[in-house]
Amino acid sequence: MLLIRLLMVTHNRRSDKSFIMQNMIKNLSIVARSAGAAIMKVRNKGFEVVNKADKSPVTEADIASNEVISYQLAQMYPDIPILSEEGTKISYTDRSKWTEFFLVDPLDGTKEFIKDNGEFCVCIALMRKNRPVLGVVYAPTQDTLYTGCAESGAYVSLSGSSPQQIRTRPPSEGEGLIVVGSRSHPSPDLAEYLDKLNVAKLSPAGSALKFCQVAEGKAHLYPRFNPTMEWDTAAGQAIVEAAGGTMTSLDGSEFPYNKENLRNKGFIVKA
Repeated sequence: MLLIRLLMVTHNRRSDKSFIMQNMIKNLSIVARSAGAAIMKVRNKGFEVVNKADKSPVTEADIASNEVISYQLAQMYPDIPILSEEGTKISYTDRSKWTEFFLVDPLDGTKEFIKDNGEFCVCIALMRKNRPVLGVVYAPTQDTLYTGCAESGAYVSLSGSSPQQIRTRPPSEGEGLIVVGSRSHPSPDLAEYLDKLNVAKLSPAGSALKFCQVAEGKAHLYPRFNPTMEWDTAAGQAIVEAAGGTMTSLDGSEFPYNKENLRNKGFIVKA
């Protein structure tokens, strides 16, 4: 009887955790869609581009999306701090103590947004102990929503349809690799790396949608040698891992987050 009770308690704890994560996925999906709507509103009326201190571009859409996300997350989860690309003035002394936080890119792919090629998205990740445990990526021009967490797997929803589970698709023996790479940030190191592999196709793409292509089995590999920022990768990593893939540093070690310097080094995403 004691064993049965212990098993029931363990099952209930897992069920409670799964329910909490599922509820959060639903809430973050609402937030991401709202942010996407704010981005599209700016896109439709026109916008100006300015450069931030680091020379990276920012638009009214970045700011509008960040305001939507920050407000809605604070209403839903007032006890969970937020680290966003458009709100990084938080000291490392403070955030190094965080055990849980949201890592947000309000508009991932600003250069793609400026080019108006549709390859931009909203990224929201839940971080626990500096690991991405849940991710939501929303592409507003395609009305496509990707979600993922370890408890329930990874899913895609097209134009508001019911979520469909997605899985990575490792290459078959001898199969040429389908590789996704950055459209706006090509790297000579990438060409050198791919020369050693059996590559059937190299597809350029923008933003965290490259992670999603691996997660849904449309690509086998996403190697990155140019620097990114932590908010560029967290949500995508959560989705890829929930779909059965991996993301590591170039040397195969665990990819680090909540560093004093938020700039990322290279990484490899594999199906």
